[in-house]
Amino acid sequence: MANFSKSNVPQFSVDVYQNEYLPEGAGEVNAIVTVTATGGGTIGTAVSAPHLFSPGQGPSAAVAIMVDCSGSMDYPATKMRNARDATAAAIDTLRDGVHFAVVGGTHVAKEVYPGGGRLAVADATTREQAKRALRSLSAGGGTAIGTWLKLADRLLSSADVAIRHGILLTDGRNEHESPQDLKAALDACAGRFTCDARGVGTDWEVKEVTGIASALLGTADIVADPAGLAADFTQMMETAMGKEVADVSLRLWTPVDTTVKFVKQVAPTVEELTGRRTEAGPRAGDYPLGSWGDESRDYHVCVEVPAANIGQEMLAARISLVIPQPDGTVQNLGAQGLVRAVWTDDMVASTSINPQVAHYTGQAELAQVIQQGLDLRKSGDMDGATAKLGRAVQLASASGNADTAKLLAKVVDVVDAATGTVRLKAKVEEADEMTLETRSTKTVRVKK
Repeated sequence: MANFSKSNVPQFSVDVYQNEYLPEGAGEVNAIVTVTATGGGTIGTAVSAPHLFSPGQGPSAAVAIMVDCSGSMDYPATKMRNARDATAAAIDTLRDGVHFAVVGGTHVAKEVYPGGGRLAVADATTREQAKRALRSLSAGGGTAIGTWLKLADRLLSSADVAIRHGILLTDGRNEHESPQDLKAALDACAGRFTCDARGVGTDWEVKEVTGIASALLGTADIVADPAGLAADFTQMMETAMGKEVADVSLRLWTPVDTTVKFVKQVAPTVEELTGRRTEAGPRAGDYPLGSWGDESRDYHVCVEVPAANIGQEMLAARISLVIPQPDGTVQNLGAQGLVRAVWTDDMVASTSINPQVAHYTGQAELAQVIQQGLDLRKSGDMDGATAKLGRAVQLASASGNADTAKLLAKVVDVVDAATGTVRLKAKVEEADEMTLETRSTKTVRVKK
């Protein structure tokens, strides 16, 4: 959105890991692309867009906090109090100069602070006023999350800022609007702000909360015990305050007769990006990567190229990073990566799988078999669930994904991790099952 001078943007780099050697007749090329942003923390005030930066504090930002105020937030009564405390902690984490608002969500969305269809600007006074306004939050009514998102979008778009971010907390299912209404709201908000979503307790729908975060390029998680909300909200807001550039896209150029099979994020979580492509001129497409601070993420790119003869080589794809501008142009972030294909009759070269590609193919399968296993368990297919969750245990063990292995061990008894031999536990705590499902897409990075 904003046009920054070089010194205001983190320096981006692109590294490509692949085995470029293909046997005769083969045409599928796989690569892991590591995108890294560094040095953004040194941002001062902008030269080219001074109105887009808070005083000496990095890029300007607007944040909307959406708090579930439906009737179920009263059970237990501590839940609403924890939500108020967590929102207050998040407000305390806002840096001076950041625009913000608090939205109370039921079957309708209402402005809790500052009101009047506008955003407040964070300083000692407005933070205190906002925390006072939180005391009026009480539980009652239904849940229609699409209305919360649309109000947040209206408020966030009222400020001329570089970064727009939402934080959404819910404790229940989205029962007072249709799935189509929620999807329409997400489609309308996609690309306009990023949003982290949290489910508190165990009465909410995992696929709803993860779907919101996925559509709006944010994170999703469970806070099973409401007492953990304040720490979680503080950390979320600290991360949001560390974002320095919004609307980064991965631009993928491929030559004639080449097909893009898929583009997916594989670390820190698995996120399918293939269907989000927007065309960007002849044979190029842009895939949205959201907002960035100082961080690194990995992407798996798979393209199908025309098969060629031994000894031939070609550029299978060119990767660059861009920020779309309001006038239809793009700012190129200067980082580039090349994906190559070389046809060889050296069997050893052409059949070895690149360790990065192998690792993340396993992590993507891990996320998939956990989802399938839990769905089969819910539908009563215990044999199918045992097979899928056993495969998940095997993959988590082999890849060193200790966090996921721990979560799996609360749902199955592990007989032999190496072979994936498990037994389903007769009794599983709902919070444990929901935690495994919510965090199933979290990956570990390959050991370089």
